[in-house]
This record gives sequence, structure tokens and C-alpha cells, in this order.
Amino acid sequence: MATRNIIKVGDELLRKKSKPVKVFDEALWELLDDMKESMHKNNGMGLAAVQVGVLKRVIIIEANNMFMELINPEIIAQSGEDIEQEGCLSVGKDYNYVKRPMYVTVKAQDRFGYDFCISGEKYLARVLCHEIDHLEGVLFIDKVEKGYKEKK
Repeated sequence: MATRNIIKVGDELLRKKSKPVKVFDEALWELLDDMKESMHKNNGMGLAAVQVGVLKRVIIIEANNMFMELINPEIIAQSGEDIEQEGCLSVGKDYNYVKRPMYVTVKAQDRFGYDFCISGEKYLARVLCHEIDHLEGVLFIDKVEKGYKEKK
């Protein structure tokens, strides 16, 4: 495993759409392992491959005492709404309020290409949505909820 640099706001790669993963091999597994090490080193709770310079539809999440790897994730159901603060390893120390669904169900594949679904509420739903947004070139700062005080 190796630590990879986290790309910061201003790098236009963060605004590009990530490509679907079609090959599930050692290179993908190395990317996933490196992402986990990089996320832990930077005290993150989630990380998208684009944040380490790779335009693949790959995210990892550590939330609710679970570590998850999601390849080609897609939100297939959502409901409710929740407004809370978010931050991002690619943004820095700025935190702002963002409206997200209260509940989501995500369809994805594991590192071996097997399909699975995961449902989450509140915090897990927020982290899933945040990371999946990265795959579309969207950052949380694009969705800041007006009328809520920014925390620095």
C-alpha cells in the first residue's frame, strides 16, 4: 500500500466525470488499498478515486463502524431530507451545511465485481451521497444551503 496525494479544489480533474470500472484486477485492488491508506492518513471518512487523481467510479467509506468499498456506485432510491455540515479532504478546513436525502439505497460492486446494495440513513446516507457526487465532478461546496452559518 502507498499513500497518494489528495487533489485540492482548483485542480480541474475534480470537475470531471469518472468512468465506469470494467476490469476488476490487481490494479483496482491496489487503488482501493492506497485509497484506504490515504484516507486514514488524512483523517477522512470517505474518498473517491478522482480525489487521488484516478477518474474511475470508485469510492471508499468508513462510517458507522463499517469500512466499505463501492465500485460503480449508483443511488437507486432516496427519500426524506437532512441538512447538516459537511467537509471534504479536497476542500480543506471549510465546512458548510448541505441538504441531502435522509435515506438512500445504493447499488454497487465489490472489488471482485460482485453486485450488492446498501441502504443508509442520516450520516451514512450523507457520506454515500457526498462521495458519489465526486464521481460526477460535483463538490459539496456546489450545494451549500443558503441561510445557514458557515463554520471555519
